[in-house]
Amino acid sequence: MELPGVQLRTLLELTRSRTMTAAAAALGYTPGAVSQHIAALERTTGAELVRRAGRRVELTDAGRVLAVHAERILGAQAEAVAALERARGEVGGRLRLGVFGTAAAVLLPPALHRLAARHPGVRVASREVDVDQAYAEVLAGRVDLALGLDYPDAPLDRDGAVELVRLRSERFALAVPAGRAPRAADRRPVSLAAAHDWILPAAGSYYGRAIRNACRRAGCEPRVVHEVTDTATSLAMVGAGLGVAPLTGLMLRLRSEGIVAVPLRETVERHVVVAVGSAARDRPSVAALIAALRAGAEGEAGATAEGRPGIRGRAARRPGAVPDEGNVTRRSSDRRVGCG
Repeated sequence: MELPGVQLRTLLELTRSRTMTAAAAALGYTPGAVSQHIAALERTTGAELVRRAGRRVELTDAGRVLAVHAERILGAQAEAVAALERARGEVGGRLRLGVFGTAAAVLLPPALHRLAARHPGVRVASREVDVDQAYAEVLAGRVDLALGLDYPDAPLDRDGAVELVRLRSERFALAVPAGRAPRAADRRPVSLAAAHDWILPAAGSYYGRAIRNACRRAGCEPRVVHEVTDTATSLAMVGAGLGVAPLTGLMLRLRSEGIVAVPLRETVERHVVVAVGSAARDRPSVAALIAALRAGAEGEAGATAEGRPGIRGRAARRPGAVPDEGNVTRRSSDRRVGCG
């Protein structure tokens, strides 16, 4: 009896998601494809594995038994790959890495150059993924690792099969048009959330939810007029005077003209992470790639904190301009502003 890994992963996702639609979204399939995977498993095993309970699906006794073994089978496959790498005594092989826009532009190049110099036998193929789906991409087995973001104000759902390895933490500042920045170091804008239009991703995204939650935690509600996901686009809109937006050091690398970073009184942060399957964590090639990504992230933190590239032009000399979250944390409290 042959049990394809893709079908076993689908069954496992159904145990977590409980609906065909949710499982399909997590795995990147259509609901029809999920149904086909389960139907194929049922034909192979000769047993009913799931049954509908209203809008949800529930595993049968046979389905629960198979799900337990499916997790072991998939884990054993990953462990076998790791063991083979260790047995060969060399760091090599091909890795599939999921990336999102900012990470691909800023973190990936130095990390891959470093990896190639130290471990030329490791080949990395990157693929852009929705940052909110990085965790699911690893869980579904479509990539070996994925760069992602985790927000204390809207944390990722956790699953024991995937680990999150933190590369760096970034504190948010507020990007405002250069012409509207505070003119004095001790000036504290009043009710920023109420006084300005905001540019944010949709509330359904982790990022959009995190910023809204952070503002509510501070006692204010952002007036979101423009819902934009792309960082460079949102910062360009800030520079054009269309509103304000959150900003971190990595974001600043994508766009700095016409904006000033104003430090926030509240602690609002995000963590740049790598999602990796727990069983694959011990692979020498995976460890080497994570080390290269961490070194690249730390290098970017240092370079940006020193003002490279910083905010160019006249805005860089404004009292409110800070090039990175590192500078934000070093400024005295009387120079910080709140979102409300």
